[in-house]
Amino acid sequence: MSKHGPRLVVPIDLKKKPWEQTLPLHNRWHPDIPSVAEVTVGELFRVEMVDFSGGGITNSYTAEDIKHADFSIVHYLSGPIRVVDTDGIPAKPGDLLAVEICNLGPLPGDEWGYTATFDRENGGGFLTDHFPCATKAIWYFEGIYTYSPQIPGVRFPGLTHPGIIGTAPSMELLNVWNERERELEKNGLQSLKLCDVLHTRPLANLPTAEGCHLGLVKADTSEWANIASEAARTIPGRENGGNCDIKNLSKGSKIYLPVFVEGANFSTGDMHFSQGDGEVSFCGAIEMSGFLELKCDIIRNGMREYLTPMGPTPLHVNPIFEIGPVEPRFSEWLVFEGISVDESGKQHYLDATVAYKRAVLNAIDYLSRFGYSKEQIYLLLSCCPCEGRISGIVDSPNACATLAIPTAIFDQDIRPKSSKVPVGPRVVKKPDVLKCTYDGNLPVTKNPGGAT
Repeated sequence: MSKHGPRLVVPIDLKKKPWEQTLPLHNRWHPDIPSVAEVTVGELFRVEMVDFSGGGITNSYTAEDIKHADFSIVHYLSGPIRVVDTDGIPAKPGDLLAVEICNLGPLPGDEWGYTATFDRENGGGFLTDHFPCATKAIWYFEGIYTYSPQIPGVRFPGLTHPGIIGTAPSMELLNVWNERERELEKNGLQSLKLCDVLHTRPLANLPTAEGCHLGLVKADTSEWANIASEAARTIPGRENGGNCDIKNLSKGSKIYLPVFVEGANFSTGDMHFSQGDGEVSFCGAIEMSGFLELKCDIIRNGMREYLTPMGPTPLHVNPIFEIGPVEPRFSEWLVFEGISVDESGKQHYLDATVAYKRAVLNAIDYLSRFGYSKEQIYLLLSCCPCEGRISGIVDSPNACATLAIPTAIFDQDIRPKSSKVPVGPRVVKKPDVLKCTYDGNLPVTKNPGGAT
C-alpha cells in the first residue's frame, strides 16, 4: 500500500529554544549553512516552525518583551532543506524550484498569536515617528477566525501564510547583497530624500554575529565565525524570495524560486495567521508558530527560460508565484486614499511610499472616531485582511495609493453617515493595547491638522 500524508522533515518542540531543537534552526542566509533534511520532488513533506522571535515574545499581558526584544535574532527559519529529483540529482544553480503549499496552519495546542510594534529605538515600524512606543495585542484562534481582547469589536478569518520562503544565495549573490546594502547604510541619508519623511527606520540590517544562529554549524569554531561575519540578515525580501510577507502566498499557492546553490537549500519561517498589505507596524502580522505541508518540483534551467534579470548579472531575478484558491471573501470595503504629500505639506514626486503612508494615516485617524485608540487601529491595519494598492504611479507629481478595509470585520457600521458618528459603548469600555512608555530621543511627528 502506498504511503499517504506528509513526512515530517523539520519537527519543532515548543518547549525548547530554537538552538536546542533536534534540528537546529538558523536566522541568516548563507550558502554554507548545511541542510538538515533532504526531500524528493513529488514528495509531500511537513515543516514545523516557531514564531519569528523563537518564542521570545509570549502571550503574557505586557509589552515589555516587545520593547526589549533582541532584534538581531530574527527570523528563525526551519531548514535548509536539500531538494533532489527522482534520480537523486539535486537542484542545480539556474534551475527553478517550484514549491506548492498543500496545507498550513497553527501548531496544534498553540492556537494563539500576537501583533506588535517595536520601540522606536529598536527598529520601530512604518509609522514609528507617529507611534514610537512598543505596543502589543494578543490574538486567539477559533478555527479560521481570530479575535483579540485588546482590539474588541473585531473578528475576521485569517489568510494564513509563511512570511519567509526562499532558497539559499550563492556566494556571488551574497556578496552583491552585502555590497549594495552596505553602500545604502553608508550613504543613504545623504542621497535618499525619502529619509526626510521616513527618517525613522534603519536603512539596512548588515551582517552581524550578534544573535546569529547557523543551524548545524557548530558555534565557537572558525567556520561559524567566518559565516556569521558575512551571512545576510533575513529582514528584507531579496532575489531568493525571503521575507516578502505576501499574504496571498497561502494554501494552494505555488511559488517558483530561483536556485543559486546545489540542492537549493530551501528554508521557510515567520508564519502568519493573518496580515494586512504592507504589515505596517513591522511586527505587524499575527505572528504564530505553525506548520507547512509542501511539495517540490525542479524546472531545469528555469531561471534562463522564465526569469529576465533586472540588473547587471543573471542573479538579479525575482520569484513568481500563483495565488491559491482559498482566501476570505468580502463584498464591501471602505477605501482610503493617499497622495505623495507628507504631513508637513511637502510635495514629493510620484512617491508611492509617502502616498501609502498618507493612506494608512487617513485610515487610522478615521477609524479612531469609532471608539478605538489610534494604537489599536495601527495594529489592526497591520494584521487584518486589508488590501493595499498603488492606484496611480504616472500622474505627476502625485502618486496615489489606496488602503481598502473590509467593513464586515467590525461589529458596528463604520461608513460615513448624515447622522452623528456612533461610538459603540462596548468598544470604549474595553482596555487599550498593551503598551510601554517611549523614553528615547528620536523626534516624533505630530499631525498639524489634528490630534496626534
